[in-house]
Amino acid sequence: MEHLILSGSPLADDDILRRGREVIRLEAEALRKLESTIDQSFVLACGLIANATQRLVITGIGKSGHVARKLAATFAATGTPAIYLHPAEAAHGDLGMLVRGDVLLVMSNSGNTSELRAVIDYARRLAVVVIGVASRRRSFVIERATVGICLPTVREACPANIAPTTSSTMQLALGDALAMAVMDMRGVSEGRLHSLHPAGAIGLRLTPVRDVMHGREDLPLVREFAGMPEVISIMTSGRFGLAGVLDNDGRLIGIITDGDLRRHFGEISVASAADVMTHNPKSLPAEMQAGDALLFLNDAKITAAFVFENKASADVAKPIGIVHIHDLLRFGLN
Repeated sequence: MEHLILSGSPLADDDILRRGREVIRLEAEALRKLESTIDQSFVLACGLIANATQRLVITGIGKSGHVARKLAATFAATGTPAIYLHPAEAAHGDLGMLVRGDVLLVMSNSGNTSELRAVIDYARRLAVVVIGVASRRRSFVIERATVGICLPTVREACPANIAPTTSSTMQLALGDALAMAVMDMRGVSEGRLHSLHPAGAIGLRLTPVRDVMHGREDLPLVREFAGMPEVISIMTSGRFGLAGVLDNDGRLIGIITDGDLRRHFGEISVASAADVMTHNPKSLPAEMQAGDALLFLNDAKITAAFVFENKASADVAKPIGIVHIHDLLRFGLN
């Protein structure tokens, strides 16, 4: 990989590694400092966002603007309607995006960025609540805000202390903290998160097992007194490599896998399903998330499991489906 390093670079490999680790350490130290300094103003900000009658509007420019865009997406993805408002565009007509009942979250490092003044002044004229985030307590953003959150003063990781690095990392972390706390305050459920993420890896992980399982018509099942020829036929004709064993009431009491057949090879000609099966097979609740189901199968070192209704009922031990690990992998889970 040495050919990938720029020719003539004054830095040796060890120097590059040392610098990378230094930047990460500086940013981690800044986050620890931020953690220790957030106070009641954080609580007040969360309450204002959670109680907004309209949307959360987030603004910022430069690197703070990039953070603001990301935070608007995070809030929207966790149950809080949110948009990003570009402060320069706002002064040319986009102030109409801000309406009474909104909450305005202003992200700034210095707190005195000139483009933010028009947005904050307009918000105040509308009686829109303003949450200001900046690193200077005596700044326009903090002083004009309904609630001000002051970031701790830290050096940027840039040697010249100019390029936003530690400061933008703190903004991002604080915004995420606000979003997660407000999500908890709203009581956003996993089902709600799934409805907000119907596609992509998140949507797949949150999908309940009942939506990816094979239904009753595909279940490889035999009765407990079935002979082994019938069991083997069920196992080989299906796609799961196993057979579930039911009692007279249709409840699952065991499972037969290839391993069970090998262990009882000498008895197959005279044995019944009940003689060969493994008792108390591992199973999955229908509302388990697909991502958790994949972890369960991997941890248990099994390739498939029967699925049951979660409710405590007379039919709770009757399988309603089956999930194979290959099905989950084909869905894109890993």
